[in-house]
Amino acid sequence: MSRAFTRRGFLASVLAGAGAAAGGILLQSCATLPESAPRPAPAPRPLAIPPLAPSTSDGGVRTFRLTAAPGDSGFLAGARTPTWGYDLPFGGPTLRAARGERVRVHVTNRLPETTTTHWHGMTLPAVMDGGPHQPIEPGATWSPEWTIEQPAATLWYHPHPHGHTERHVHRGLAGLFLIDDAAGAGGPLPHRYGVDDLPVVVTDRVFTADGSFDETRRNAHGLVGDTLLVNGTVAPYHVATTARIRLRLLNASSARCYRFARSDERPLVLAGTDSGLLAAPRPVPDVLLTPGERAEVLLDLEPARPVVLRSLPQDLGAVSGNERSIGALDTLDVLQIRPAAELEPAPPLPAALPHDPGPDPATATTVRRFELGNNTINGRTMDMSRVDEVVPAGATEVWELTNVHSRPHNLHVHDARGQVIEAGGRAVPPELRTWKDTVYVPPRTTTRLVLRFGRHADPATPYMYHCHLLYHEDQGMMGQFVVAPPGTTEVPPILAGGDHG
Repeated sequence: MSRAFTRRGFLASVLAGAGAAAGGILLQSCATLPESAPRPAPAPRPLAIPPLAPSTSDGGVRTFRLTAAPGDSGFLAGARTPTWGYDLPFGGPTLRAARGERVRVHVTNRLPETTTTHWHGMTLPAVMDGGPHQPIEPGATWSPEWTIEQPAATLWYHPHPHGHTERHVHRGLAGLFLIDDAAGAGGPLPHRYGVDDLPVVVTDRVFTADGSFDETRRNAHGLVGDTLLVNGTVAPYHVATTARIRLRLLNASSARCYRFARSDERPLVLAGTDSGLLAAPRPVPDVLLTPGERAEVLLDLEPARPVVLRSLPQDLGAVSGNERSIGALDTLDVLQIRPAAELEPAPPLPAALPHDPGPDPATATTVRRFELGNNTINGRTMDMSRVDEVVPAGATEVWELTNVHSRPHNLHVHDARGQVIEAGGRAVPPELRTWKDTVYVPPRTTTRLVLRFGRHADPATPYMYHCHLLYHEDQGMMGQFVVAPPGTTEVPPILAGGDHG
């Protein structure tokens, strides 16, 4: 099963009798997605686990150091791939800290060009956000510092230079940032990193004949590949030693969407989404993640009975063939789990999880409306010097997102956590709402979400909101807002220094 990571691999599995339906679906998308240069099917490899980033205590501040630099990776047999990474040839170490901690990260740029490092999903002051207004020049070090003011969640970090985000992320610059409860990593969920608590960072690439990433074949959604990398591993498997594992899923792809499910058709148990845990674990048949979204799922295992985490075809509501160019018709094996013959038993599922109740839409002070168009938001493309919205510090607002386009889009809002309250004209009951910072909006539909913003006022430094299909973002599908003290009526509509990136 774990060999079936490319179209050729799936065709081989079909010919071996593994499942004609999956292969047929996959072949339907071959005409619209580029393929890697022909090579033998990859041999299964153990899943690489990004190391936990070391930290020191400096005056009571947990301090990390990261260096973005070029590297060289061996994804495929007999080939080397030029890559970028944070302290690693590809990807980055996992940062881990607890709610209430003060943290500082020294980020040094050893790349040949300017970059940034954005803390995706983090609530923090705008000057620490790492968006396009916080450039790190080659040879320079940027040292943001902030207090973690949000509950346990799986966040991530990646570059955010205006107009170049897709290329920087595609070359490998991405890593996880885990937030624990104030009491630490322990709790009712599996929490031993790399043992029963596994990072699963999923991306896709096209490889050229010499093993390089192909950055030339792009469709209207961006760079969509035919080969999966999971934590930088092609055809990965993991030997499980416990009867329950926790997978921290991140869709770090530029454009491809995934519908994760178990190959044995048993439900996944959803424990958390982008910005926080659920009130209680919830069995679900599958989990759809568009680029930038995360989910924490639990898998119960049986001794010596392998199971594959698989991405299934999905209904993204796209029209005019866009579902093919984004890979929505594909069936892909993501990760094979190989349980040992003897497993450490799992306790009963907890009846409740540490959980912050969601914001009440009735307390929202403002309703803002956004139209997501052809690489535009409200008919405009990104302008680094323009303030599009002014949000009061600590506000609760309703944002109404309408996708007026035929293509799939999502929206990531910096410095905000929220919950979807209405999707496609249907209300989402409170018991089914989950914490989000990145929300998918199908074509020709409207999604309403209630957002809670951070309390750090800075009228001179903007945050971003943008489509997280990175090519769309780079083409201008992004806006800016500033967080101002409540009652502020005058904010400069034009920002100084808007030419970064």
